[in-house]
Amino acid sequence: MTDQLSRRAFLVAVAEALGVATAGLSWLDVAAAAHDAHASSQVPRATTLLSISDAADVDAIAAQIIPGDGTPGAREAGVVHFIDRALATFYSRLAPEFLAQLAEFQAACHAANPDAASFAALLPERQVEFLRTVEQTPFFARMHLLTLLGMFSMPSYGGNSDGAGWRLIGFEDRHVFEPPFGYYDRDYPGFAIEPVKPA
Repeated sequence: MTDQLSRRAFLVAVAEALGVATAGLSWLDVAAAAHDAHASSQVPRATTLLSISDAADVDAIAAQIIPGDGTPGAREAGVVHFIDRALATFYSRLAPEFLAQLAEFQAACHAANPDAASFAALLPERQVEFLRTVEQTPFFARMHLLTLLGMFSMPSYGGNSDGAGWRLIGFEDRHVFEPPFGYYDRDYPGFAIEPVKPA
């Protein structure tokens, strides 16, 4: 990142790029995600898939990807809750591979830092040092994407707590896509979403 590119500008660019990154989701994925997001908003925030130690490591990794440096970062936005919710529900097909990769990450971290109980227990400087050794791995790429999704998706999905990610990029949720849209459709009875036909 160049010095001219501010943290906010970078996050705006990343948020815009997420549209491309998530283009692989099918409409069934989107519908399932919406259902699970509603369900998650009805229960207390707690991890359901990740163990306490795994959640601590995932939280620490996310906090290094988007650190809180005077403004909320991934930790403050509760990104770990989004990741846990996603892997337990609409991204469940990715969960076994993610958990296996996380275990490999943890084993490599312990081998490189035998004096530390976990990645989360390392000092921030040592966390960054270790992450540099794994930043080209599929696990880190997946963590990077999930962290960004958790930072900028709707709060009901588990992350972006209190709209922290949206505030970073200047997004204001005004529900402008919900009817009624204006005087011109005041008599419109509604609309039906046509079912997606299989390809």
